[in-house]
Amino acid sequence: MAVSSPPRFRLLTALLIVTAVWLALAWPWLSDAVTVPWDAKAHFQPQLAFLAQSLARGESPFWTPNVFAGHPQIADPQSLIFSPPFLLLAVLTPSPGLVEMDAVLLGSLLAGGWFIVLYFRDRGWHEAGAIVAALSFAFGGAAAWRIQHVGQVLSIAYFPVALWLLDRALRRGSAGYGLMAGIVAGFMLLGRDQVAYLGLLTLAAYVVFSVWNRGWAIRASLKPLAFGALGGIVTVTVPMVMTLLLAADSNRPMITLSEAGKGSLHPWSLLTAVIPHLYGIARPLGDYWGPPSPDWGPVDLYLARNMATFYFGILPVLGLLLLPFLLRLRPAAGASSAGHLADQDPYRRDALFLLGGFIVLMLYSLGRYTPLFAILFQLVPGIDRFRRPADALFVACALGSMAGGYALHRWIAGPQFRFPLWAKLAFAALAAFCGIAAIMLAQSVGRLDQSLAPLAASACFLAAGIVMLIMMRRLEGKRLMLMLLAGFFMLADLGWNNAPNESTGLTPDTYDVLRPNTANETIAFLKRKMEENRAPDRIDRVELAGIGFHWPNASLIHGLHHTLGYNPVRSAVYSSSVGAGDHIAGPDQRVFTPLMPSYRSVMADLAGLRYIATPVPLDELYKVAERKGLPPVAFDPADFPLLARTPDAYIYENPRALPRVLFAGNALRADFSELMKSGAWPEFDPRRTVLLDRAITPAEAALKDDSRSIRIVSYRNTEVMIEVDSEKGGFVVLNDSWDDWWYAEVDGRPAAIERANVAFRAVAVPPGKHQVRFVFRPFRGAVAELLRGR
Repeated sequence: MAVSSPPRFRLLTALLIVTAVWLALAWPWLSDAVTVPWDAKAHFQPQLAFLAQSLARGESPFWTPNVFAGHPQIADPQSLIFSPPFLLLAVLTPSPGLVEMDAVLLGSLLAGGWFIVLYFRDRGWHEAGAIVAALSFAFGGAAAWRIQHVGQVLSIAYFPVALWLLDRALRRGSAGYGLMAGIVAGFMLLGRDQVAYLGLLTLAAYVVFSVWNRGWAIRASLKPLAFGALGGIVTVTVPMVMTLLLAADSNRPMITLSEAGKGSLHPWSLLTAVIPHLYGIARPLGDYWGPPSPDWGPVDLYLARNMATFYFGILPVLGLLLLPFLLRLRPAAGASSAGHLADQDPYRRDALFLLGGFIVLMLYSLGRYTPLFAILFQLVPGIDRFRRPADALFVACALGSMAGGYALHRWIAGPQFRFPLWAKLAFAALAAFCGIAAIMLAQSVGRLDQSLAPLAASACFLAAGIVMLIMMRRLEGKRLMLMLLAGFFMLADLGWNNAPNESTGLTPDTYDVLRPNTANETIAFLKRKMEENRAPDRIDRVELAGIGFHWPNASLIHGLHHTLGYNPVRSAVYSSSVGAGDHIAGPDQRVFTPLMPSYRSVMADLAGLRYIATPVPLDELYKVAERKGLPPVAFDPADFPLLARTPDAYIYENPRALPRVLFAGNALRADFSELMKSGAWPEFDPRRTVLLDRAITPAEAALKDDSRSIRIVSYRNTEVMIEVDSEKGGFVVLNDSWDDWWYAEVDGRPAAIERANVAFRAVAVPPGKHQVRFVFRPFRGAVAELLRGR
């Protein structure tokens, strides 16, 4: 393929090579040999399953009854409702499996890589550099090493798409491209994570840079930017407002500078850019010795090992090291630059932007180890809402991949350069420093033997990368050969260094419990008991108390109604009432509260908690809680009969669990705030009396001991229909978690819904037979909150 080959043909060839190499690299996941583990399965796979199953049943996915006794999915940034790739998968597949989810996740990064190729094509940059940049983005950097962080991976996948659209909008003054750029940037921002936020700031900086680069062409940029703003506002407003309202009522704490600093990338983790396996990232967890780990000593950092690794290929790294020299050095004496596209490149400043953005974001990721983060934390609005500066690696690696790819373009297409001796010595010194530092670090913690193989492998890839650069320079005019060579080298490099490991790929059988058709004994037993004991007024709840990391959200897949779950954002009222934490991977994470000091409590009964599955006997679980400083619990085995012992859990029954719906003939006033602090329940029978946090009228306080009947007519995600018949009237109590966005109707007429028994809901009904409808109306609820001054 000569230089004069049709540009479209070269573009299609580059895209084909990128896709073929991606397919080879992704094959372990696509073939079901491994699956993306940890959060991708423990948190997001159940979210996807719930979304798909709800749509298949014709139900709204905006609320789920399957975790935390009810949770507003529409306000949760991790519910995947506002993620077009996964929403499409949910629409097309009623029961998406592990492979389908991995394919969409990895495919989103491939799509981002395609748009990097388009970005290069628009500038006339060499296709070999585009291939290296695209594959480095799609299968390298933080996105590859933290692939289980689905939300952040989706955020970075949108970034090159938005960048390409924004660039075209500004260069062409196009309202259409501007609108599309705003929409895509809006979807990126709907990740509502730090990656999305830093991506947005980078796009904003790109706007300023582009306007300046074109001689402050502000007027010509107004139309595309206005349409971009319109697209972004339309895309993000509703879900973003709902998330902010949920956060205001949630357990999410404010983040201080010192707390955020605990999520900093340790400076010695920078070595993983060239020696990815130095610290034993692919070995069993006990063999990992990088910061933070017991071998390293106390560094007060809270990062998983994969968060401190970001290898994105040796060629992009070499390109980044070469780029400052390639941009500054002049052709060697007697060497003609005529005809060399790179030397005449009008987009050199774009590469400087990419390089500068990479450097700034790398400094940001180091957090407390540089003064930059502290300054930005105080000055830039929004940064103080995130807890891990190391998340900046996602965007930094994306920019680094593109800058490194551009360097290869200049290396291949530019004139012959004569590097000064000091530059050669600097490169040699840097390589020697990395190798010597790695050896000394390994020796200092007694891990030298373990580190020799990774060091040798990295040295081989470094040498191979240098040889590749020499070959690419000599093959300047042979585009097809260069493109194939670039793709093959990236396949070998990333296929070896970024192959599946404990952080990125585990065997699918590990997550068998998350398959809709699983034969898991614990799940089968709980589903059978739930069905056996379902009654007109009863839908029992279960608690999966620390069975394993991927268990808490399994209820979303199997239709179980769970008191707990896995989510960093939850209702503060409900969490404080029952002790629902972010996660409950082990029995040591079960935290009890004053309102629920044990499973033998009024709150547990009100929640309808009938079945408790725990990996240890219940008395041992209490002892674990006691060792953590909680009050001791007197355990009587007669209170909780042991129903089954499965390979995963002991399953106990709480025979005192109350029905899902109750009819209370009278009301009693209680100060809920004080009650949550003290845990001192008043004397009352929940089957006859409801607690309300307001003044009680004499009629409401009068005990009405009359005949009554109550039953659930239908129970759906966002609508509960109840039929009640009483002689004297009273209160219908629904033991689902309290939320402002639920509304009630009695016989089709609006009725006030009240917070009852601290964390649940109640509606007053007059004597006679009535239909009570609880319906989730998030849009109306959000507007009402805003009008109240939220």
